[in-house]
Amino acid sequence: MDLPSTQAETETTGLTPLQEQVVGYFVDLVRVLGLPRSLGEIYGLLFINPDPLSLDDLVRLLGISKGSASQGLRTLRTLGAVKEADGNGDRRTYYQPSVELKPLVGGFIREQVRPHLDSGKSKLRILEEIADKTSDHEDREFFLDRINRLDSWMKRGGQVLPVLKKMLGQ
Repeated sequence: MDLPSTQAETETTGLTPLQEQVVGYFVDLVRVLGLPRSLGEIYGLLFINPDPLSLDDLVRLLGISKGSASQGLRTLRTLGAVKEADGNGDRRTYYQPSVELKPLVGGFIREQVRPHLDSGKSKLRILEEIADKTSDHEDREFFLDRINRLDSWMKRGGQVLPVLKKMLGQ
């Protein structure tokens, strides 16, 4: 049974109620963006925690595997959403969130949206080739119209990205 995002769904190990709510908020956000749940958990906990946290801290507090935490941190670093921070003098690496919107959106565009638009161009060419081979003329015209519509959407998306990046000072 699929449940809406509830306390039971976002409940984690050793978190305060405030931390649980913030983690749940970011889990919901990454779901909308089609990203893994662990990214929302990790970012949410770093966001609401006043002190930087280590990989081991994230594993213990969130109750996730070390591999999931490590992969999540790597992805978040690539997106520009987290950065290394000064720790407490031990040998572990500590992390803190980037909280400025500009680099977060810029990183998401660079790492998630732009590659999708770029790969979509080659996929559309393949679709055109397949549609051209369709024997029924009406079907072929219908398919080509839909492919042209997708192409138009992609071009518009490509035009919006530079404007969005400029608005954000990227």
